[in-house]
Amino acid sequence: MALTRRQKEVLDYIAEFVEHNGYSPSYDEIAGGMNLASLATVHKHISALEAKHYVRRSFNRSRSLEVTSKHRDEMRRLRREAPNEIEIPLAGRIAAGAPVEAMAGRETLSFSDFAGREDVFALEVRGDSMIGDHILSGDYVLVDRGGEARDGDIVVALVRGTETTLKRFYREPGGQARLQPANSEMTPIIVPLSDLQIQGRVLAVLRKYR
Repeated sequence: MALTRRQKEVLDYIAEFVEHNGYSPSYDEIAGGMNLASLATVHKHISALEAKHYVRRSFNRSRSLEVTSKHRDEMRRLRREAPNEIEIPLAGRIAAGAPVEAMAGRETLSFSDFAGREDVFALEVRGDSMIGDHILSGDYVLVDRGGEARDGDIVVALVRGTETTLKRFYREPGGQARLQPANSEMTPIIVPLSDLQIQGRVLAVLRKYR
């Protein structure tokens, strides 16, 4: 059974919420995030997605929505069918100080190192905690879920299962971690490693100027 356009949007919202936060959204969060009129409308879409085997839910606990492998399999198929390379022409090199000749050539800049991989996702930045690393509010960061975070990496960290933040990660003595902002007006977050989940490492920063 095919999904309607609205059902697909709700499914994508749930999948992206889980991917970014590590837990499923509540019905209130779905209604707010999707501008749905009521919780009854949310329930209708969730019931349809469950009947079509795209989500599962448990009725005896909160935040119990789970996206099934059917959705992941379809996303993999779409990625396989899409072009593997995203490239733009690399016209040359230019300095931000003294002028350097920008020469046209046949080189291209490929985004396949960042995009098109299942373990890479994007987040929009909100706030000024990383301005010292030239990451501004409104920028987009590309995040790699794979691999272990090393001291000094800029990471997406879930603190105590409730708060997600973008900071530099450092291990401290006594089983502690320091999440260091790149803003002298802000203090680091010190938290036990056991209360911290690293959801990914920042690969790149994207910024739109218009």
